[in-house]
Amino acid sequence: NVFVKELTSDESNAILSAHGEEGFESIFNGKNFDGWSGPTDNYEVVDGAIRCKQGHGGNLITQDTYDNFTVRVEFKLPPGGNNGLAIRTPNAGATPAHQAMELQVLDNTAEKYATLEPYQYHGSAYTIAPAHRGYLRPVGQWNYEEVVVNGDHVQVFLNGNKILDTHTLEAKPDHPFNSRDEGHFGFCGHNDPVEFRNIRIRAIE
Repeated sequence: NVFVKELTSDESNAILSAHGEEGFESIFNGKNFDGWSGPTDNYEVVDGAIRCKQGHGGNLITQDTYDNFTVRVEFKLPPGGNNGLAIRTPNAGATPAHQAMELQVLDNTAEKYATLEPYQYHGSAYTIAPAHRGYLRPVGQWNYEEVVVNGDHVQVFLNGNKILDTHTLEAKPDHPFNSRDEGHFGFCGHNDPVEFRNIRIRAIE
């Protein structure tokens, strides 16, 4: 007797987030930008989620800094949406892709992105290492992502699937990220209303 139940994206995310949740701390209260820095006027809080305003951008980052950590987040892309996760960035005015690390948050299905470099698609470490494609949910649905940063070892899990597993010292020895032991976490707005919610971090001792 084999039965199959199709899960909604919210149901799937709840199951994924329930595994190994011990030790994670929420870094967004779902109401305002307490604990965050950067161009907060370029972002808004909508239904408990951080959303970059259409036509605006900039780096919204945590006031706290992190060295080795795991972060869990849900995100929703609009058609053609583009954003990123800032990893160990030095400040809100820096360019994470070139001064730290930016992990891509992107609608891979958009026609305007058909000819990007492999390292520019969703989950990739920009200019460092490409992620596997094919695991994003349809545009407009909430995705679940977990990122593990431990030294130069960076892993990305999207909707329960490992899409990136790289050692940056091997992938790109001369990248500035390799000289960074800690920094801020945040979002790299690129003018599209990409949304983030349920943002939690756990330090790796």
